[in-house]
Amino acid sequence: QVQLEESGGGSVQAGGSLRLSCAASGYTFSNNILIVGWFRQAPGKDREWVAILVSGGRETLYNDSVKGRFTISQDNYRDMVYLQMTSVNVDDTAMYYCAADAEFDRVVNGNPRIWGQGTQVTVSS
Repeated sequence: QVQLEESGGGSVQAGGSLRLSCAASGYTFSNNILIVGWFRQAPGKDREWVAILVSGGRETLYNDSVKGRFTISQDNYRDMVYLQMTSVNVDDTAMYYCAADAEFDRVVNGNPRIWGQGTQVTVSS
């Protein structure tokens, strides 16, 4: 059974940077079978996908709200998937989740079957 665990959340000032990490148990990211995505949910808002990584990074997708500021990547040596966040703003405050599925449509539609517990990111002005 594949399990995901996020880390790296915390408090950061607007304009700053933060890197979130996603580790897997029961799966090795370099297998490139699962499509991995970062999602977020802010209080009172719907969950939205932030970034998606396919085939170890050969294809990456970004929500328009983070394009140019966030980068999703896979580190096969450390067996991690990262979300590098730069130039953060208060609208980036949310619980961030790492999620995955073997079916691309499930991930892009926000319904992947494997989820981590989430890590909180709080951006202050």
